[in-house]
Amino acid sequence: MTETAVYAAGGVVWRLVEGKLRVLLIHRTKYRDLTLPKGKVDPGETLAETAVREIREETGIRVSLGVPVGVSRYRMPSSRTKIVHYWAAEATDAAVRTSTFVPNKEVAALEWMSLKKARKNLSYPVDIEILDEFHRLVDEGALPTFPIVVLRHAKARSRDDWEGVDEARPLTTRGRRQAEAIVGPLLAFGVRRVISSPAERCIRTATPIAQALGQRIQLCEAIGQDAWEQGRADARSVVGQRVRSRKPVVLTSHGPVLPDILHELALATGTMSGSYLGSASALEPAAFSVVHVPAEHPGAGIVAIETHEPQV
Repeated sequence: MTETAVYAAGGVVWRLVEGKLRVLLIHRTKYRDLTLPKGKVDPGETLAETAVREIREETGIRVSLGVPVGVSRYRMPSSRTKIVHYWAAEATDAAVRTSTFVPNKEVAALEWMSLKKARKNLSYPVDIEILDEFHRLVDEGALPTFPIVVLRHAKARSRDDWEGVDEARPLTTRGRRQAEAIVGPLLAFGVRRVISSPAERCIRTATPIAQALGQRIQLCEAIGQDAWEQGRADARSVVGQRVRSRKPVVLTSHGPVLPDILHELALATGTMSGSYLGSASALEPAAFSVVHVPAEHPGAGIVAIETHEPQV
């Protein structure tokens, strides 16, 4: 019988110190090694949530996830395969100052290193591979990034079962659970603002994350389905404004509107079109795609897009 894989997540935590890039490695107490912060997924947790939690637990630093930097796979002593997903994660000066780290039975010390020194001192080849991918992004000027999250509303009552106007169609019980469940994953990517179609199903999907952020939902008819069906939608102006603002945001909209939003994101960032746009916009209810845009030069093109499916 084949053993199931063990899933984990972590990050390449980075910062600029006097203009020089440094990455954070951890000295593990038990194994006497030098590695990247990571840890196993807890029950009910998404990989993105795991990465943020484990980085904080092992380093004391609160981070938001940036661009994905790879997946490592290796055989554990138990013969089970361990699969670890990594993201780049910038440690702000404020986060470093407020770090709660003290040496403990799991992590003996933290050490900020140059990329060259980190590559030389990491204990495991799989970690070096992740660092090399991070280094490639640095060389391409693809760090730092900011996320524009495109979210499809959660499961709603079907049109056939609803007698009222379509814009008032509510979420189902499952949809309400989905709206609550996506709060943690969205927070992991550091979203700060919530923009939503004025449809009830979109507003109710966006409400839990807005409450978690202490923010009001900004209603935007230009990404609503009614406007789209009537030819009045204007994804271009909405996307253009969000790209220019360079702030982490979630746009909550409808299945038919999502392809237009992704298409305009590609145009606004000077990114070549491709089948990846279709994949990123073909979302199930409560699924979302994170579009990572370079903060310094948004017109240089999308760095990466990752899609997350609902857990409920």
